[in-house]
Amino acid sequence: MKPLAHVLQAVQPIAVHGDADRPVAAVGQDSRRVDHGACFVAVPGFTVDGHDFLPQAVVAGATTLVVQADRRAHWEPLLGGADRTIVVLPDTRAGLSALAAAFHDFPARKLTVVGVTGTDGKSTTCYLTTAMLEAAGHRTGMIGGVQFKIGDEWRMNALTETSPEADLTQGLLAEMVAAGCTHAVVESTSHGLALHRLDHCEFDVGVFTGLSDDHLDFHGTRAEYLDAKLNLFRFLDTAADKGVPKRVVVRVDDPHRDAIAAATGAGLVTVDVSGDAGQPADISISDLDLRADGSRFRLATPAGALAVELALPARFNVGNAVLAAGAAYALGVGPVALQAALRDMPGVPGRMERIDAGQPFTVVVDAAATTDAFRRVLESVRPLTEGRLIVVFGVAGERDPGRRDGMGAAAAEFADFAALTSENPRSEDPAVIVRDIAAAMQRGGKQPGADFEEEPDRRAAIARAFRMAEAGDYVLIAGKGAEQSLIYADHDEPWDDRRVARELLGSL
Repeated sequence: MKPLAHVLQAVQPIAVHGDADRPVAAVGQDSRRVDHGACFVAVPGFTVDGHDFLPQAVVAGATTLVVQADRRAHWEPLLGGADRTIVVLPDTRAGLSALAAAFHDFPARKLTVVGVTGTDGKSTTCYLTTAMLEAAGHRTGMIGGVQFKIGDEWRMNALTETSPEADLTQGLLAEMVAAGCTHAVVESTSHGLALHRLDHCEFDVGVFTGLSDDHLDFHGTRAEYLDAKLNLFRFLDTAADKGVPKRVVVRVDDPHRDAIAAATGAGLVTVDVSGDAGQPADISISDLDLRADGSRFRLATPAGALAVELALPARFNVGNAVLAAGAAYALGVGPVALQAALRDMPGVPGRMERIDAGQPFTVVVDAAATTDAFRRVLESVRPLTEGRLIVVFGVAGERDPGRRDGMGAAAAEFADFAALTSENPRSEDPAVIVRDIAAAMQRGGKQPGADFEEEPDRRAAIARAFRMAEAGDYVLIAGKGAEQSLIYADHDEPWDDRRVARELLGSL
């Protein structure tokens, strides 16, 4: 329990109605998780408003209600109750992270924190950075779209959000501190950065993996999308001083490098992920040898050069590894630990993950769900495919509709056959989404029946791909990776592409 005054130290309330010294047992924004003594923060959302659930929170035991000034009609009827305190803020969404951070005694100030943002490659870069820090002897935690890591414990991220709401994020950071962690790696999405979910994470190093057109359904324009990403680097200037120099890791030839540099006073660590950027970088590669099961290359750092064996296939994973090396180098990790971490990295769940049940063809599950990511995967595996390249993919509903044209065009260019299917349709009709992708493939010269089929049922689509696959073929199941559910308008269906693939292969 914490005194309410302690929880309110990081905010400036417009008003406090009731006992300002009331004890607080927890801070949260989900009325379904409220227990006795909780501080419930009513956050306006895009589909529901937390203020609508104030009565439920009171019944569940909330004794402090944090409300937004412009929602007075919702909370005014609750004034005057001796069993509750109402705190009025100008913006409860922004206030949530401050309240949660204060409740947990600002855990990020006790950790060295790396944030990784960009359109694609965030998850893999987070895993690689975590592995490098661990190899250097640091005890780490990680918040990612696939898993959470608290010291030695790994948990699947069962949420539908890569960046959890601020109360959950601060709670995870607090668990890391309690578990003796010294470092945290946080996957930082544009939604999380724009919606204050990652405020008070006290970042020390920010990594930028790159930007392509995506999430424009939410951000509106590419400029606004970039601006949301830049919040990560702005945070470096306001983060607590932990005796660690603030640093930004960015590709030396990234077109947004100047915008990032202008957003922060932190020093830049530049990386050359291709070996031919044409300008000097702090960290670079040479002698790249790409193979179906991974790659070899030479990594040059200011602390020394090393020969690298990386078990993750594809050129883009080499880029992720070099960015991770930049983050680790910025925190003092030397070449020996970098080399060991890259050599021993077993892979990332749902990222170019091979599924082997003894079948004569290759099956790989990957999370590529944007046009650029999907195209990069196809470009990488096409030269490695002896037979046909068969892809199973869809496009998420309520997301940038440009993905349907872009991913359909990429499949038309590189795949021999595509099974077009559902991928988190949400409130949209899966058949309509599939039809839009099919239209893009036809514009790319592909014919229905011969080159692709429409099958909104994802299990049936995967089964179709397996039935037609022969020795030497490469079956790519793209879009969901290790996600644990299919998201519909009114429910989530338990799902894991990897599990379903194994079940179907076992039945062949």
